[in-house]
Amino acid sequence: MRRDEGKKSVSRFALWGGMRVAVVLLIGILGAALGQNVGPVAAGPDAEDGIDVIVRYRETNRGQLARAGQQRKTRGGLALQSVHGLAMRVTRAELARLSRDPSVEGISPDRPVYAAAAAAPGLDYAYESVLGGAGTQFGLTGRGIGVAIIDSGVFDHSDLSGSVNGNKIIVYEESFVGGDAKDAYGHGTHVAGLLAGNGDSSKGSSNTHSFGGLAPDVQIVNLKALGANGAGTDSSVIRAIDRAIQLKAAYNIRVINLSIGRPVYQSFRVDPLCLAVERAWKSGIVVVVSAGNEGRNNSHGNGGYGTIMAPGNSPYVITVGAMRTGYTASRADDGLASYSSKGPTSIDHIAKPDLVAPGNRLIALLAANTSISNSTSVNRVPYSLFETSSSGLTPHYYRLSGTSMAAPLVAGTAALMIQKEPGLTPDQVKARLMRTASKYLPLQTTAQDPETGQSFVLQQDLFAVGAGYLDVASALTDTALLAGPALSPRVVFNPVTGSATLAFDTSVAWGDSVAWGDSVAWGTSVLWGSNVNGTAVAWGSSVAWGTQTSTALTVLWGDSSAWAASTATASASFNLLVQGDK
Repeated sequence: MRRDEGKKSVSRFALWGGMRVAVVLLIGILGAALGQNVGPVAAGPDAEDGIDVIVRYRETNRGQLARAGQQRKTRGGLALQSVHGLAMRVTRAELARLSRDPSVEGISPDRPVYAAAAAAPGLDYAYESVLGGAGTQFGLTGRGIGVAIIDSGVFDHSDLSGSVNGNKIIVYEESFVGGDAKDAYGHGTHVAGLLAGNGDSSKGSSNTHSFGGLAPDVQIVNLKALGANGAGTDSSVIRAIDRAIQLKAAYNIRVINLSIGRPVYQSFRVDPLCLAVERAWKSGIVVVVSAGNEGRNNSHGNGGYGTIMAPGNSPYVITVGAMRTGYTASRADDGLASYSSKGPTSIDHIAKPDLVAPGNRLIALLAANTSISNSTSVNRVPYSLFETSSSGLTPHYYRLSGTSMAAPLVAGTAALMIQKEPGLTPDQVKARLMRTASKYLPLQTTAQDPETGQSFVLQQDLFAVGAGYLDVASALTDTALLAGPALSPRVVFNPVTGSATLAFDTSVAWGDSVAWGDSVAWGTSVLWGSNVNGTAVAWGSSVAWGTQTSTALTVLWGDSSAWAASTATASASFNLLVQGDK
């Protein structure tokens, strides 16, 4: 199956686009003092002026948080409750002293975080491809369910007014990057439209298609953590997550959407961003995260495998990859987007993504006069796509591509599931979404970049599509109730046989069939290698994730911290965002 695949280009607002690369790492005092709990802290040319870090304190020393900022002569000292820490700016000398403090559990750089999407130029059938109409059939619109969108803010668009009473559904707004919570970048508004737009601006007398979200009556809690350039920091995102947890009862926040990411540098067990989403999950909030757009990253000969972005590497959250809809309402011609990041995760080798959803050339809300909308006009939507009697470009909608666009479709589905059954836990929501995801995908698809002519053979295996393709109708009719946690499994590689095994935590109750179905060969006994065959298995039979080369073996299954560290200093491909299919 062949499709035109979109081009990659360097974006002004690309991943790591404005980041000054560190040229020196602080001497091994941090590693000696705190071992693996300390991430590589960069000391650039202005290190004496200050280094932005996140300091985590031991649980027995939480009282330290109230006075640590003053004691350490920091500038800022913002509390990060999810990680029992502070976001600080410290001098090199202060950092050395902190590393010797026995009350400090870990120190990490306050790393930049970015939106995971880019502009793209056709008609979008995401709603139909995931059987989104099932919500309407059940009378479900997300009413009463709070969804926190942690992004670049949300524009007060007329389509964000609910589907019944015309009331604005943005119930709370706050910025963690300064200024107001309005969207100056354009990314968060697009995400909100895919999740909760009512499609009113694309409905008319000669209507041919409308562009609404899956859950148009949710309560949106707009928590702005990215600025006008689409960038934020770990601490801005963590503070937003903290606020979502604090507001959970007031707005019945049951879902958080995080269409953002950055490279993995540490194990999820100590990464502050991962610790924050874990706390939200354990507080009863479903956390949906985009997988990242690094599926074409072959800088280590790994074919885009091992490129899942943080915090999507957390085994708790629902990590979502991107599909292409084929520009029809049928699912039969859909396939993986070549840029969708693939697992297993760096360092911890967690099987990700958890599932996939449409994310290519999706049409949703346009926030006027924002960085994205002003960057190019080719992604503007003509009236003719939904109103045949009109000409020109609509000011209401825009096309974007990326796993950022796939995540809100899963978040919207989660809101519908919880509205239908309010007692569902985050783990039960995740297990049902994975259990009911469609497994009927071709073994491979082929795509082509129209700009370069480069072709991509895409194997739709476990590390590319997870448990399968989002199916809203099946998720809403499923009645399975998981009794334990739904942690994504760890992958164990056998270098002798060239195969891998999924290692489920002993406390995980879903066993070998709940998430992936009886006919799929990757339960607890799966050997993921060349001996996996059978027409009922929708995942490829060859080892396509780089085991053919020693370099890729080292990257994926050896000490993958080397791969993680290299993304900070040498991987230009993280500066690339996918433009989507052309």
